[in-house]
Amino acid sequence: MNCNQAPTRVVVTGMGMVTPLGSNLDAFSHLLLNGQSAANKISIFDPAQLPTQIAAEVTDFTPIKEFPDRKVSFAVSAAKAAIIDADKTVLKDADKDGTAILHYYKNLRSQLSIGIGLELFSMPDMLDYLNHSEVATDSHSLSHIQTPSDICAHLISDEFNLNRPPLIHVSACAASTDALGSAFRALRSDHCDWMLAGGTDSMINPLGVGGFSKLQALTRRNSAPEQASRPFDRDRDGFLLGEGAGFLVLEKLQNALQRGASIYGEIVGFANSFDAHGISEPHPQGDGAYLAMRKAIADAQLSPELIAHISAHGTSTPKNDIIETKAIHRLFKKAASNISVNATKSMIGHLISASGVVEVGALLACASKGALHPSINIDHADNLCDLDYISEGQRAFTGGYCLKNSFGFGGQNSSLVLKI
Repeated sequence: MNCNQAPTRVVVTGMGMVTPLGSNLDAFSHLLLNGQSAANKISIFDPAQLPTQIAAEVTDFTPIKEFPDRKVSFAVSAAKAAIIDADKTVLKDADKDGTAILHYYKNLRSQLSIGIGLELFSMPDMLDYLNHSEVATDSHSLSHIQTPSDICAHLISDEFNLNRPPLIHVSACAASTDALGSAFRALRSDHCDWMLAGGTDSMINPLGVGGFSKLQALTRRNSAPEQASRPFDRDRDGFLLGEGAGFLVLEKLQNALQRGASIYGEIVGFANSFDAHGISEPHPQGDGAYLAMRKAIADAQLSPELIAHISAHGTSTPKNDIIETKAIHRLFKKAASNISVNATKSMIGHLISASGVVEVGALLACASKGALHPSINIDHADNLCDLDYISEGQRAFTGGYCLKNSFGFGGQNSSLVLKI
């Protein structure tokens, strides 16, 4: 790109979500705006022997095609929904099946960017092997000795004829925000013409819940699931595990306008950082979070005081919420008190690798209705969490620059700036 040329603008024209609050965008945003929790007793397996027995499961969902690994089923369905959603913008009265946008971009450069958990084997296959020294002959042909990223990348790229090598991100809780940021950069630098970007995850299984319980990262508020995820509240005791998937269709602004697309918002900046402080706790001064936010805002060529709203990482863990608040104060200084902050995880839990993209989807879907969703369960704010967390209920929002934070295990941090 010529250094004197204006940078390519990147917009969101389609969204597909599979979440614990449903897979229909309108219903998803409606439930978020009304402060509905998706938490309940775990039903996927019997959690009786574990200290945490609750989660936010995907329940109201019929996959396009079912796979042994739930995250694969989620991903394929969410990706298809995003393509169909982007297609609606071509002709309002046309059948929405995804063919129009794919025809528009036929033979042009297209690519998948996906954030996903990295397992080396399908758990059912591994158990079969341990118990019987072989894998059952009726085992799904794509599951054994495959990673979910292999399967998802293959299935989605093949389904939509995405002709560039996929970008696969395994940066834990920051993975799908990294996927969106990488897609944004690929389009801005003219390496691609359109991108399908997002993430998927499900760790609601004995190993996932047991492992996080061992780290003492999960809430143990088993008797009151809907009150368990309470980011920034003084009585929070850990995060609520969720599951799901989300994908966005990203296009160059000039192409989106040419094909008559409706636009949810524009991505204007992205950055990530790595502080490597600890496996499951953030740097005590929030160095990684601060750096990711500062660099993302600089990438957008903005000054910090122009940020109107922050979609927080907001996990409901004792350390994260204080450190994220501290990092926001450190960066925004006096302007921090003028910025609204909300935590989607208060309602749908922590979707791990899928959390960032689903929370971006939540922000954009609610903003399209002129509002920001609340952070629920903040009954008594922590003395060290003193920002405006929208705890009173949904709030009107007319647009502006928004920051999305995702701070992952191992010190992997990502921030994305959007203009809505």
